[in-house]
Amino acid sequence: MLQSNSVLKSKIDQLWNKFWAGGISNPLTAIEQITYLLFMKRLDDLDLKRVSDADFTGEIYVSKFEGTFTIPGTDQKEDKQTLRWSHFKHMAAEEMLSHVQMKVFPFLKQLNGNESPFTEHMKNAVFIIPKPSLLVEAISTIEEMFAEIEKDASEGGQAFQGCWYLL
Repeated sequence: MLQSNSVLKSKIDQLWNKFWAGGISNPLTAIEQITYLLFMKRLDDLDLKRVSDADFTGEIYVSKFEGTFTIPGTDQKEDKQTLRWSHFKHMAAEEMLSHVQMKVFPFLKQLNGNESPFTEHMKNAVFIIPKPSLLVEAISTIEEMFAEIEKDASEGGQAFQGCWYLL
């Protein structure tokens, strides 16, 4: 898909350049941070689809975003719905960065429980996007990328493939 879609390739290049200009010049760090954001987006998209499918079929599905999440190191509880990409992408820049750093990312690190292999792999993960403007720009570009992927899929019959088995 990427080879034949110059718009998507351009969006990926834009995202890469935004990270470079935003102070993340180590390629591995940039890839890591971009991957976290892509995971956040895809987790929300797939969970919303599963909720919708379950409503349609009458099957039971418990959303990853149902209930509350206790912020690590505090007694503060957060409604998990506020941890969705579709929720925080609408926040003001400063609020969004703080929300993702202090609430969303810790939630992701413990997504499948304290004893899961996913949690073990994520234990040393750090969200280090330094500037609110970079996070806002990255989210906007990722939204544009996914819109292009959807457009490509509907027009060209291509489906987005990925390893989302952890969801």
